[in-house]
Amino acid sequence: MTAHERVSLSNSPRATHYFPREHGATAMLLMPIFSVAILARSWHWSELAVLGASFAAISAKDPAVVVIRQKFVWKQMHRETPIALVWLVGWSIILISCALVLLAEWPPRAFFALGFSIVLFAALAILVNFKNRQRSTLFQIASAAALTSTSLATSLSATGSIPSWCWWFWALITLQASAGILVVHARLDARIALRGKIVGEHFRHAAEITLGVLACAAITAVALRHVWIALALIVAAAGYAYDLVRQRDSAALLLPLEAVGQRALMLSTLYSALLIIGLW
Repeated sequence: MTAHERVSLSNSPRATHYFPREHGATAMLLMPIFSVAILARSWHWSELAVLGASFAAISAKDPAVVVIRQKFVWKQMHRETPIALVWLVGWSIILISCALVLLAEWPPRAFFALGFSIVLFAALAILVNFKNRQRSTLFQIASAAALTSTSLATSLSATGSIPSWCWWFWALITLQASAGILVVHARLDARIALRGKIVGEHFRHAAEITLGVLACAAITAVALRHVWIALALIVAAAGYAYDLVRQRDSAALLLPLEAVGQRALMLSTLYSALLIIGLW
């Protein structure tokens, strides 16, 4: 290979695939869809549009950030920009197509209310990632609420409305998702501190507050005789509390993040299953 060929190869666009990289966020998006599909006790084909729109929306974020950075930050054309633009157009077409299906199937007021909220958060997410502020605690909690709102969308497709049990499911799944996000970020900070760098513990403190809210919610559920929901809250609180305790152990922090993610996914799945039993 000549020197000219090597330079041309190094300047050629790399094969980049813009699928969701954050598996935890993807699970938060998809698990409420399947849970509410079970709880609704009915199925409508437009639920597939909810699934498609949700996956397209979360997938479009990364290529959108690349395109915006090319427009406003980078002075020279980056080789990943054309690829990102193609993926952004592709995901946008899927998203718009699914949205048109939902517009035809949902009550107009519900479509525009939920649609406006989703578009607003999507714009916020792109802006936050553009400015590299995605580790904000408030943004993480807002992300949990936005991602799990697929439960509301699924209910609209399955039943044509959002019954009271679905609002409760969304609140409970958002609470658990918020705790999970904060615990993961507390672990990441602890791993950084393990290398001798000074980092704050604001994620750990926020996680501890969220665990307190989980515990209070469990006590309330017991008082209201919702045993299975109380059990779900206790399991989530205990699992995340154990993780926070283990984060003080340097050996435990060396556990591969893939294994940590699998354990978190198992806990989320168990939590959702207990909620389904409790709300059935």
